[in-house]
Amino acid sequence: MSQVETNDLLVEIGTEELPPKALPALSEAFEAGIRDGLAKAGLNFGAVHRYAAPRRLAVLVHELPMQQPERRLERRGPAVSAAFGPDGRPTKATEGFARSCGVEVAALTRVATDKGEWLAHVSTEPGAPLAQLLPGIVEAALAALPIPKRMRWGARTQEFVRPAHWIVLLHGTQVVPGEILGLPTGRETRGHRFHHPAPIAIPKPAAYAPLLADQGRVLADFASRREAIRNQAVRAAAGLGGEAVIRPELLDEVTALVEWPVVLVGSFEPRFLAVPNEALISTMQDNQKYFPVVDAQGRMLPHFITIMNIESRDPAQVRAGNERVIRPRFSDAEFFWNQDRKRRLDSHVESLKTVVFQQKLGTLHDKSGRVAQLAQTLAGVLGADAALAARAAQLAKCDLMTNMVGEFPELQGTMGRYYAAHDGEAAELAQALEEQYRPRFAGDAIATSATGRIAALADRLDTLVGIFAIGQPPSGAKDPFALRRAALGALRTIIEGGLEIDLHAFIGYAAAQFQRVNALDVQDAVFDFMLERLRAFYTERAGEPVRPDEFDAVAACRPTRPLDFDRRLRALAAFRRLPEAESLAAANKRIRNILRKVEGRLPEAVRVELLVEAPEQALHAALAGLAAEVTPLMDAGRYAEALERLAGLRAPVDAFFDGVLVMAEDPAVRDNRLALLNELGALFLRVADLSRLQG
Repeated sequence: MSQVETNDLLVEIGTEELPPKALPALSEAFEAGIRDGLAKAGLNFGAVHRYAAPRRLAVLVHELPMQQPERRLERRGPAVSAAFGPDGRPTKATEGFARSCGVEVAALTRVATDKGEWLAHVSTEPGAPLAQLLPGIVEAALAALPIPKRMRWGARTQEFVRPAHWIVLLHGTQVVPGEILGLPTGRETRGHRFHHPAPIAIPKPAAYAPLLADQGRVLADFASRREAIRNQAVRAAAGLGGEAVIRPELLDEVTALVEWPVVLVGSFEPRFLAVPNEALISTMQDNQKYFPVVDAQGRMLPHFITIMNIESRDPAQVRAGNERVIRPRFSDAEFFWNQDRKRRLDSHVESLKTVVFQQKLGTLHDKSGRVAQLAQTLAGVLGADAALAARAAQLAKCDLMTNMVGEFPELQGTMGRYYAAHDGEAAELAQALEEQYRPRFAGDAIATSATGRIAALADRLDTLVGIFAIGQPPSGAKDPFALRRAALGALRTIIEGGLEIDLHAFIGYAAAQFQRVNALDVQDAVFDFMLERLRAFYTERAGEPVRPDEFDAVAACRPTRPLDFDRRLRALAAFRRLPEAESLAAANKRIRNILRKVEGRLPEAVRVELLVEAPEQALHAALAGLAAEVTPLMDAGRYAEALERLAGLRAPVDAFFDGVLVMAEDPAVRDNRLALLNELGALFLRVADLSRLQG
């Protein structure tokens, strides 16, 4: 077999500046689209590398052949049994099939299948040249990019996320001719907009990245550029005697904004450090895309780090410009901070009456009152300070009325903590005002204080019950009130916080607080919704996902305490690793199937005098002994220990099913054996329905 000739392929789409937050996703999707297109065309290839910079998306494919491999085509015709007449001559259908294939009947072959033998025509189709396929593959990859809104430019009819200006399509040393996004393909890329705006001819794909870096002043590789920015920021901060605060999302955004990163250090007046650091950091990160600098203790230093997209001839002037831009923003934050502290936080309680939470559910003042009542009840059950929890709930939304949160909405809760501390409120209350929003996102920690956990839980339960009560639960992908996130946050707070509460009961308490709507009817619906979110949490979490059948086994018992649910799941996972687990799960399936067929009420009490067979006597004795041992363990939530001891029932259970006919002719004996199985199954159901476990 002859060696297939391969070459590297380079595809580059040159554009105006691409949306920075979307750049990584666009790059990944473009690479995936090229991969899929080549694979669907039957083309084998080597490693693939993607490039992404503000003005370009590119993909480098190694070892791509010059054309598709040839394909064997098989067309099946009539069955041999019906293809020829009694005289052996081909039927008209057979002759017609041969003509459609362009051959004589004698040239047809026979194909044997499990359904008989068929006439067929086999031919070989040569592969199409790569140059013929590539433009279409690239266009299809571009059309599939996740672009919510495409644009046109000039007089062109083509659409893309930004105007396109050049296209590179290079296979080996040869340009693949064609047109993409209305532009002819070529080998010329563009360097940095200011350092090297002239075209750069690429001799071969492997020269792309080095040539752009050395001559064009563009680091085309996103990951390399990201690491270069990180390293520059770290070194610059160390030179200031501090550490750079580098948030991953901001680092990605800055990487998507620059082609040739150059670090620049700026400073601001130390007096601004009296303003809460979170306000300064928010301004630097969100508005200016700066990296703040902190000392070893995490205290802010009067410096910031920014990344330029150019090697300036006058960096001092650029520095002064950046410092000049940030100063008025810091001055505003300073003014708001000073103004807000002239009023106590609790003075805003009345003004919450002017803010509608939801038209049918009332104002934020109404919500705060409901949450305060629920928080007080929760605190009483959990042994926390009920008065403190109620006051935290009353003040929880007051910082929304302050100037600082009005300007920086992302600081809600954080500013509540600062203002409560300034007013002399209890430290735990101040902390709770910030922690009420935790967890804010996936992977975020839950509240650490008891009052913070109560506030976080009470607020979420109120929202869930209220929105369900007005008939607006999540539907499909739509979740305008973020109820899925609220449910998961509440569940995580209960489980990770070790809160021993009955969720179903507290949903009922929350429902009872509503005056404007009847919320009591949605108690079960809200609980079921949260149970489904719990399923998603366990089955999708990284590291130690729970198997779906394990979740179903526990959910079948409908525990109403999430912490208890968690203990049962952990116990079931441990039990499943025991050698007795499979046999006992099978036995429970058998028990469920037998009991399901019983008409009327199941017999409950076992009569010892009716146990006539040795295996049933042995099972009853073993069950009675173990029930006395494991019942206290189950009552204490020590399910893992209980299941481990119940594993000892494997031998008597197996012996029972091997040697005893459950559905005996004598009704009294039959009912007694059903009662024994019912008792056995009920003991396991104190933990989970093992019959739901898959093999």
